[in-house]
Amino acid sequence: MNNELDFEGYTCPVPIRPNDTVVLGHGSGGTLSHDLLKRLFLPELGKAAPRALDDSAVIVIDGERYALTTDSHVVSPLFFPGGDIGRLAICGTVNDLAMIGAKPITLTCGFVIEEGLSFDILQKVVASMKEASDEAGVYIAAGDTKVVQKGGADKLFINTSGIGKITEGINISGVNASEGDVIILSGTIGDHGIAVLSAREDLGFETTLESDVAPLNRLMEAMLSAGDVHVLRDPTRGGLATSLVEISEQSNVIIEIVEERLPVKPAVKAACEMLGFDPLFIANEGKLVAFVKESDADKVLNMMKKTKYGKDAEIIGRVIGAGKPQVRLKTTIGGTRLVDMLPGEMLPRIC
Repeated sequence: MNNELDFEGYTCPVPIRPNDTVVLGHGSGGTLSHDLLKRLFLPELGKAAPRALDDSAVIVIDGERYALTTDSHVVSPLFFPGGDIGRLAICGTVNDLAMIGAKPITLTCGFVIEEGLSFDILQKVVASMKEASDEAGVYIAAGDTKVVQKGGADKLFINTSGIGKITEGINISGVNASEGDVIILSGTIGDHGIAVLSAREDLGFETTLESDVAPLNRLMEAMLSAGDVHVLRDPTRGGLATSLVEISEQSNVIIEIVEERLPVKPAVKAACEMLGFDPLFIANEGKLVAFVKESDADKVLNMMKKTKYGKDAEIIGRVIGAGKPQVRLKTTIGGTRLVDMLPGEMLPRIC
């Protein structure tokens, strides 16, 4: 009889914090990911990155500001309703640049391919990357391929890096949230995570819901033309809850959001109720949350609603004060509960 228990990949109400090994939860984007970043990577490698918790670094060359970012994509399965790993890789890096207010210029891509992957699958992924990069208005300037032996990877991993230009006068960062800021969400939450879960045969779970994976740089540009935006963040791994907690900690502010204003599709609600998930923690790949100067909020919201990826935008809350970082949720039954980061990993390999 095997008495060993394997909790890797599951969420415990009281988070388990392993001491000497990496577990899937370290890739969740939540508490364990931040612990890994703050304890290991930043002390050794983060001295030149004062805003390391933003989606992109800001570098200055000859007096001009540029954004630089890199991201790896390990989604399973490779194809899911509404998208695939190729579109995800392009959109993810374009959005990381956009969330710092940069206009994407060019990307690079690196492929780690498992021996045995069919050329047909690889061709479909590359075609999807071309389509997504055309939509975003960026080009791929360089790339690399590595092939590993069968069993050395799971079919295909893609890394994309990108550089973008920040226009003079734009200053967007997670450190800029301030009292009175209005919080705007660009659309429904949880679509991507539930769409990927539905594609996993081992779950036996079906839905017609499609992923929201999309490039958000055009939406970002429209928003900046309408008003003073202080913070932008795309709530990917860890979902909206983790993004809001990150911003509250970066800016030392108290955030309050209203549950009944959170847009959630019925299919996502039903899936979450069945699986025991909270939509606040489900990954998104085509949504953003913005902290906007109060006097400009209506102008920015109206501009968002005129765009393809912002037509369902809603005001979901505001920054109610400075001080000890905190995110509060006003519930539909009139109560208030504190919102924290995702403690572990509800399901791995989601983006």
